[in-house]
Amino acid sequence: MKRLKVLKYITLGAFLIITVRLFFIQIIEHDKWVEKANEQHTILETITAKRGEIYMMDGEEPTAVVLNQAVYQVIIDPAVTPKDEIKNALEKHAKEYITANLDEVYNTEGLRYFIVAKNVPYTNASKIAEEGIKNVWLKEGNKRVYPEGEMGSTVLGFVNSDGLGQYGVEGSLNTLLTGKDGLLKSISDVNNVALSIGKDNIKIPAEDGKNVVLSIDRGLEKGVEEVLADAINSTAATNAAALVMNPNTGEVVAMTALPGYNPGDYGNVKDASIYINQVTEVPYEPASIFKNFIFSAALNEGKMTADTTYVNTPSTEVDGNTIWNAEQRAKLNNQTLTMRDALYWSLNVGSIQALKFLGGNPNEITAEGREKMYDYYYNKFRLGHATGIELIEQEGFIWEPHAEIYGLNAAYANMTFGQNLSATMIQTATAFSSVVNGGVWRTPSVVKGTLENGTIKPLENHEKVEDQILTAETSATMRSLLINNRSYKARAGIDKPGYDVGGKSGTAQVIVDGAYDESMSNLVGSYIGFVAPSGQMPSYVIMVKMWGEGKALSGGEAQNLFDTLSNYVIDYLKIKPEGV
Repeated sequence: MKRLKVLKYITLGAFLIITVRLFFIQIIEHDKWVEKANEQHTILETITAKRGEIYMMDGEEPTAVVLNQAVYQVIIDPAVTPKDEIKNALEKHAKEYITANLDEVYNTEGLRYFIVAKNVPYTNASKIAEEGIKNVWLKEGNKRVYPEGEMGSTVLGFVNSDGLGQYGVEGSLNTLLTGKDGLLKSISDVNNVALSIGKDNIKIPAEDGKNVVLSIDRGLEKGVEEVLADAINSTAATNAAALVMNPNTGEVVAMTALPGYNPGDYGNVKDASIYINQVTEVPYEPASIFKNFIFSAALNEGKMTADTTYVNTPSTEVDGNTIWNAEQRAKLNNQTLTMRDALYWSLNVGSIQALKFLGGNPNEITAEGREKMYDYYYNKFRLGHATGIELIEQEGFIWEPHAEIYGLNAAYANMTFGQNLSATMIQTATAFSSVVNGGVWRTPSVVKGTLENGTIKPLENHEKVEDQILTAETSATMRSLLINNRSYKARAGIDKPGYDVGGKSGTAQVIVDGAYDESMSNLVGSYIGFVAPSGQMPSYVIMVKMWGEGKALSGGEAQNLFDTLSNYVIDYLKIKPEGV
């Protein structure tokens, strides 16, 4: 009898425990256990957004230069997918695309979903599908294709194996091009098969990336690269870069640097620095090209005219440093010259004189002169900091007017002729455009907009600046001076009736082991200029740069390249001479 009572109490106690536990599970912890159950029977799948394509202009029409190719991932459920069958199928149809060790995959407990091959072409994926293997999924994706090969590579950039845009437009506009992935969430049955009905099923569609249209002219880009390649083959240069831009709009129609690379095979390069866009990402010392800017500042402030005179000496002393003219002709030394002469002969003493004039004292560099020069260089011409172009940029460096350094006046003297500072090609070309286009600084652009239903729409939230920094009179004077610069330097038949061509060269010493190479065995040659029908506003600004490690490239060689490019641009863009 006692045993029955004990058994009765034990049974009653167990029943109470079970009842209480069920109460907690069903009532108190209901949501928790539902969530756990759903975790075991929920299929989550990312719906990959299609990456936007990239276009260049072909005349008035956009043409695709970066495309997407359909590729597939092969996905298995190791718990139920026959190992031997999928292994044989992959070896037979997609061997080079296998990304997993199948033995390790099948030896890992708990795996129900695993990608075993990536970037499988449609034809190969179709053959795997035809094998009819159970529990094998083919998930469609996209692979980036660059049908133009190396053309425009430093502007375009590439997409890495993780699907992230790197360098060029692929990198700078990665978010816009990528879009937003979607999500598919569905409840499955015990066999892991999705149920089509259920309030918990969710499908968030993917938002495909935007198609981007560049202002780059495809044919011009190709031609410019061919001209640069010829220049490298015929000179000591190992590298060359160029850009062509419309100074009246800020649009860049060609931008390149050689050697380039194939974005579709981006890993096949000897040096990763080849990915860098030399036009926007590499600040350097452009040398005498910068004389345009100190002359513009002094003219604009009314401190001098083109015919203001000074006594040109072979050299000048600043802060105990002797700064020499590169041009040492008897007819120039210790002679009274005009500022027009100073720019014509590219005299360093002359550009330093412009700084003295700017500061209100023709005999010395003053704090006022440094302040005004800095205001023009950094604030108005925006040299030494980003322009706002839709590409990755580096800033550069301009000494502040009251920097606590020894020889500040000497630093500013050197900055008048483009040394002791740094700026990128795009900064320099944009500033030069404002010098010759009537005095307006405009944000440069390499993107026309996004292509939507056949219509090019401007980029959203992309601010562009238009700032009148020089008077129209100053700009007209500078155009005249720059055209005059070429009156004894006509080459390649470019200075022909009906066209105005003006420009300025620069030959820069290179810093080696912390100091300028006085042996002159390392020199960078640059040239910047404009092309216009005679008497009209410039149609295009062209800038070129030539260099090579241990190579001496002069501004004269860069001018030869500019001349050849100018002829090509005139012909390609059909710039008609005055009166035609």
